[in-house]
Order: sequence, then C-alpha cells, then structure tokens
Amino acid sequence: MDPWGRLHRDIVGCARCPRLRSHCEQIARVKRRAFLNQDYWGKPVPGFGDRRARVLLVGLAPAAHGANRTGRMFTGDDSGNWLYAALHRAGFASQPTSTGEEDGLTLSDAFITASARCAPPDNKPTPDEMERCAPFFDREVELLEGVRVVVALGGIAWGTILKRASHVDPASVPRPRPAFAHGAECALTLRQGAAQIALVGSYHPSRQNTNTGRLTRPMLDAVFTRVRELIGDSPLFLTNPSRP
Repeated sequence: MDPWGRLHRDIVGCARCPRLRSHCEQIARVKRRAFLNQDYWGKPVPGFGDRRARVLLVGLAPAAHGANRTGRMFTGDDSGNWLYAALHRAGFASQPTSTGEEDGLTLSDAFITASARCAPPDNKPTPDEMERCAPFFDREVELLEGVRVVVALGGIAWGTILKRASHVDPASVPRPRPAFAHGAECALTLRQGAAQIALVGSYHPSRQNTNTGRLTRPMLDAVFTRVRELIGDSPLFLTNPSRP
C-alpha cells in the first residue's frame, strides 16, 4: 500500500476520540429527515483533491449532515455549495456543485482537508481532540510536496497551520504571531527544508457567515483571485510576506 493509501486507511479507521466517534455514529443512525433513504458515511473523513496541488484548503471539521453523510470534504451541505462554486469560478473545480462521491467532481491544482476529521457536537472539537487529529494533517502536508499556497477557512484552520509551522520551523512564523482575518496573509514554512508557502485567510463559508453577509461571493472570489496571483509569477509571494 502506498503512503496515500495508508493515510486513507488510518484516517477512516481512527477511533482516538470516543466522543466524536459516538456522535458521528449516532448522527449516521438517526439521520436528517431529508436524507432518511441514504446511507451515511459516519466515519472520519479523508482529504480530497489533486495530490499534485499547489493550493491546499483547510477547514474546521466535517459537517454532521454534509461530509459525515457523504464521506467527502465540504460535500452535501451549503458550505460546500459556496466553496466549490467559488473554486469552479476560479478554475480549480470541474463543476460548481458537490453532492456526493459519485457526482463526477474533480479538483485541479487544489486539495481540501480539515483540522478535525470527525463531525463534532455543536461544531466544536475540544483541544485534546484537535491534538489527536493533528498527525493526519502533518502527514498530508508531507505528501503534498507541491503546495505553495494554503487557504485557511476560518480562525481554527489558521491556528492549525501556524501550529504546524511552529513545530517545523519556529523562526519562519512572523512575530508578532499573525492574527486571522479575511484576506490576511503571511509567509511561513510547513515542510522542513522546503521553500516557504503563502498562508491566506478566508472566512469560513458557513451559513452563519454567508447568511449574515459577513462572507459574500465577491469576497470569496477575491481570495481565490489572490491565490491565483500567488501561484503564478507574481513577485508578491516573497517580496511581500505579510499583508494585513
């Protein structure tokens, strides 16, 4: 089995967090009325996308009736509808919708993962649960050798990425520690001995953010326009390592 196969196996078979496993399995049994005729995934969710990607997107955790149902990151819920539509407009996704693993969606030059792999109660994993899940993110980063830009979808994802950089190369993390904000940027190191990557912040496309107007489609599109600049020939990648 290759490293990706082993990682997939280890994520799906993980039982390190009894509270999360119990919650996900209960959701999979009870289901939501709209999905009563569907078989829920109900297990930890692996990352999804192009393994040669230059762009890595990091969210918080699978949604109870989204990825916990479909088995694919940001698939089957409103957050996914927003995210994949934006990725499609930016040329990273083959289609603007993501409904299930058999819908034909593919990503080009982008890979999507999350800080936690199980849907947590109230969408709030505990610090200990996040810590137990961190090695899966570390392994993904090591395998994704081509990544040049990481998009943090929300403050928790931003913290996950900064924590990884602090372990790998503490000197690469700017001081003072960069604060999360929509459109925030900094440069840091995620793989030992590798070139720095650009970290870009974006509000998470949750209903709480999109329904209130905190995150709009133009705001999300602007993030991926900037990402396109950063993976192109723009000198801003190294000459402007931090932008508030």
